[in-house]
Amino acid sequence: MQGGGAAAAAGGLLVPRGALILLGICNALSLDIKASSKVRAFVGEKVQLTCTFKSSSPITESLTVDWTYRPLTGGQMETIFHYQSVAYPTTVGKFKDRISWVGNVAKGDASIAIQSPVMSDNGTFICSVKNPPDVYHNIPQTVLIVTERGFSFQLTSAVLLSILVFLPSIIVVILMLVRLGRKSGVLKEKKKSGCKKSSIEVSDESEHTDTCSGRLKAWCLNCVDTDEEEPY
Repeated sequence: MQGGGAAAAAGGLLVPRGALILLGICNALSLDIKASSKVRAFVGEKVQLTCTFKSSSPITESLTVDWTYRPLTGGQMETIFHYQSVAYPTTVGKFKDRISWVGNVAKGDASIAIQSPVMSDNGTFICSVKNPPDVYHNIPQTVLIVTERGFSFQLTSAVLLSILVFLPSIIVVILMLVRLGRKSGVLKEKKKSGCKKSSIEVSDESEHTDTCSGRLKAWCLNCVDTDEEEPY
C-alpha cells in the first residue's frame, strides 16, 4: 500500500514537471519572425527579400541569420546566406556573387537582396534567426516570382481618368490651331494677290489660287486680239 501511495505521489509530481517543461518551451518561442509571403520581381532588376524579427533577449554577437532556398520545381533546401556579426553570402551555386546583406539586426531587420534575378531563381526562400537563448521561432516562407517586364505597363485609375478627360481637350485645341493656321495662310494669299475671293474660292484655295492672274491674262489677250482685228 505504501508503495502504491508512493507511486501515486510520484505520478502526481510528474504532471507539474511536464507542465513546467511545456512552459519553458513556450517561453523559448518568444522570437517572432515576419516575412512577405510572396515577392514579385523582374528579370535583371534588383529585388529585396524582407525579413524582420522580434526577440525577448538582448541582441548579442551570438545572433545568427540564415537564408535557405528551394527551387520552385522542388528539391533539397540549400543555404544561400549566413550572418553572424559579418555577412557570409554563398560563394557557390546559382546565387554566387548575387546575394547582398541589406538588414540591420539592431533594428530587427534580417533582409537580403538578390542582384540580377532570373526566372530560374523562382522558388521558396526561408529566413531563420536565432538569438540565444531565443532559438525557437516560427518559419515564414517567401515565394519569389520573377517574370519578364516586357513593354506592357499597367495604368492606374488616376492616370486613365486623366487621359480620358484631357485627351479630347487636346484634340480640340490642335484642330483649332490647324484651322487658324489655314485661315492665316488664306489671308496672306489674299494680301499678295490683291484680289478678293469668294467663300467658295477660299474653301477651295488650291483650285482658284491663280484666278485673278488668269483673268488678267485673258483680258490682256483679248485686248491684243481686238487690236489685231481693227482695219488699217
